[in-house]
Amino acid sequence: MRESHFIPEIQVAPFGVTASADLRAALEDFYLSRQAQRRTPATMRHYQYTAGEFVAWLQSRQLRLPSEVRPSHPRAWLAEIAEKGVKDTTLHAKARGAKTLLRFWYSEGYLHSPVDLKLPRLDQKQLPSLTIDELRRVIKACQTLRNRALVLLLADSGIRRAEVLALNWGDVDFSTGAVIVQRGKGGKARVAAVGATTRRALLAYRRSLSCTQNDSPMFQTRLGRRMLGPGLRSIFPRLSARVGFLITPHILRRTFARHSLRNGMDLITLQRLMGHSDPGMTARYIRLVTEDLVAEHADHGLDAWLRS
Repeated sequence: MRESHFIPEIQVAPFGVTASADLRAALEDFYLSRQAQRRTPATMRHYQYTAGEFVAWLQSRQLRLPSEVRPSHPRAWLAEIAEKGVKDTTLHAKARGAKTLLRFWYSEGYLHSPVDLKLPRLDQKQLPSLTIDELRRVIKACQTLRNRALVLLLADSGIRRAEVLALNWGDVDFSTGAVIVQRGKGGKARVAAVGATTRRALLAYRRSLSCTQNDSPMFQTRLGRRMLGPGLRSIFPRLSARVGFLITPHILRRTFARHSLRNGMDLITLQRLMGHSDPGMTARYIRLVTEDLVAEHADHGLDAWLRS
């Protein structure tokens, strides 16, 4: 089933009365601003899930106007969510959505002064990735040409789940390995890359298909239609069960980042390949690689020599 685009009901506040607009109108203006920036349907659903939930909470506290929001309000909202025992990543996602909304409201005059919201701290160790041996096991466990090509592409390029689903066959230059991500996060195009092993796997999969024009979807269902999110997600629980450990598209993305850095790729190149607009996101992988090196030293450094 094709994913439906989230289009909020639009009630635009009259020009010149921004500060007096009610919460719902101000939220809808925020949605419109994101649509004007060509945010993806998935991003729009994220804002509905986060910023929309925050506004609903404000309304439940009898607030009517954005100008009535104080710094204590988002903190109290997040505290209530945290008390429910949600995952740190869920709490962080909700905080990001609310923070983006509050910044927009201030820039557009809905708030008379900025409402600062500090994001909850994420445990940096919550970034699982695969060892090289584990990756070999995952590749070996793939039972179809499509799934093998998919796993190799994700692990070799580091592109996101939504980005791989949007690929067409014409987006890969099989002579060079360049992969054109036509619409990455935030609607930005970029170039990723894959090596010869992945290209051979893609070509083997392509030979099994009947619809392989340049504008044909790369990853297809049995009926030749573009694979969508639910279809992609259904692959990985079965794959995880076969290998005995968790495997997801994002774990493959982290695996690409971690091993690329360990093998000498510079940070700027990695940032461009992964489509990170914030260098801080890429720097998180630097910390993981640092932990790897410290652990390796503990096992093989002077202390280990003296113990032997």
